[in-house]
Amino acid sequence: QPWLQLSCRHAATSSSVQVKRWKNGAVVAHLTEDLREDLLARWSESHRRHHTVNHLHEMLDAIGVLADDGIQFDREAVELAAWFHDAIYEIGRDDNEDRSAELARQLLASSPVRDEVARLVLLTKTRTAAADDVNGAVLSDADLSVLGANSRRYGQYARAIREEYAAVPDDAFKPARAQLLTALLDGPIFHTESGRNRWEQQARQNLAEEIRLLTA
Repeated sequence: QPWLQLSCRHAATSSSVQVKRWKNGAVVAHLTEDLREDLLARWSESHRRHHTVNHLHEMLDAIGVLADDGIQFDREAVELAAWFHDAIYEIGRDDNEDRSAELARQLLASSPVRDEVARLVLLTKTRTAAADDVNGAVLSDADLSVLGANSRRYGQYARAIREEYAAVPDDAFKPARAQLLTALLDGPIFHTESGRNRWEQQARQNLAEEIRLLTA
């Protein structure tokens, strides 16, 4: 069910502040000023408590960290996929990634990485990547990096999920959420060696603690 998806807290940070942070030499070539403004407006929609500008910012930071660790991947395609992966988001729908991928195909029509960006956006629906899919592995790890944040940040994240789906009663939300988190613990959470080294241990501790609270 869509409301069980992993989510991040709402960001109150203004789009203008975030635009300034990303106006540097590292900004991907096909992220034009107009496209950036369009996407930031989407990520700043008032109904969002799941994927927000803050989540996008954290993902881009994590992608940068993995690049700095020496992983070789198509950074432009992966960063563009981060920008697009929930550009369209409506609470309760299970086709947000599909629609976001189609949006990427439309708005990146002249980009040589258009199809790869769309593929990566679709991958975030399951966050699974083949063994040889380095781009997919980096994007998935960046998307899940919040799981390996310190306990305070993770607590904000977990509370935000519950706020997002406040209409779902505890007797439905808690067991389903616990089941989802338990499944994440069944094997490595992160695909890349760097991701596992940086976030796996803390993520497993965070998930175990949330499961304990959900099942208490």
